Amino acid sequence: MKIADLRRFIAVAEELHFPRAAERLGIPLASLYTSIEKLEAEIGQPLFTRQAPTQLTPVGKAFLPEAEERIAAAPPPAEKPQARAGGKAKASKGKGRAPIVKGQPKPYKKRQGR
Repeated sequence: MKIADLRRFIAVAEELHFPRAAERLGIPLASLYTSIEKLEAEIGQPLFTRQAPTQLTPVGKAFLPEAEERIAAAPPPAEKPQARAGGKAKASKGKGRAPIVKGQPKPYKKRQGR
């Protein structure tokens, strides 16, 4: 089981509302549903009732303390390295011109006569 999936399960268990839990976690709702479905597949039983109002099933209630213990025992997430400031400046290549329109001559060229 992934720690991220367990965190998502606990957020839904606390909110008892999938959209609010997704907003609290800052993730898309579809991603939250997918994580919960994966967790339910691993356990083999549903953790929530999907009808309004959302409630924990007896299996979900029994699994909640175990999920909290696993998260407490997990190492803290590693910090993301910060990108260095600055970077390579891009040189301007002069004034660009609009893309060529089919059938019109370039503005600085004369049309060749026949």
